[in-house]
Amino acid sequence: MPIELNSGDMTEDELLKKYNGLYLEIIMRYKEAIEKGEKLYMAELPKLITPSDENVVSIVNRIKGSFQGYNYDQNFYDAAKQANAYIKDSIKTISSPIQFWLRPNQVISLEAGDVFDKMVLLCSMLIALGNASTKIITVVVNDSKKHAVYCEFGGKIVAIDAEGLVSEFDNKEALFERMGVKKESEIDAYEFNDKMYNDLA
Repeated sequence: MPIELNSGDMTEDELLKKYNGLYLEIIMRYKEAIEKGEKLYMAELPKLITPSDENVVSIVNRIKGSFQGYNYDQNFYDAAKQANAYIKDSIKTISSPIQFWLRPNQVISLEAGDVFDKMVLLCSMLIALGNASTKIITVVVNDSKKHAVYCEFGGKIVAIDAEGLVSEFDNKEALFERMGVKKESEIDAYEFNDKMYNDLA
């Protein structure tokens, strides 16, 4: 049975805020049960990367269509920039009060997700554009997390961070050092894509 609120003299925005407050109360009441159901072990993270999802493929095909006959070797770098621009311009960054995984098709549908959700979508898109080397790297120091998507292309490592900044490195070690991955440091770090998961620290 749908929930009905007595709108009275409320505007549409005021009514929406009331609904949002009500939904948040419900979510927080069942926070523990929801997060338990959403538990995903680190080694299961590759399940989140879905380059063959029809929604991902549809956007990737639009990007490919902007080129005169998409050629991976010639066009991937520029296509990757377009994918990054899509994430920055079309997907709003939101933070959920609970740990809740969104898959790329859900992020596309909602046009919103947290930083990690957006990185998962970008990784999926770059793989769909033809770069199977694309991975997400996450570095955790205390309660702080840093994410980036990176791939090998043109003899370089091309990395896109959570703010959408594109950087190039001579090798993975240089990227890992920039991200703060050091053998002797007390951090958690890992990388993954749709085919693999690897602990880095």
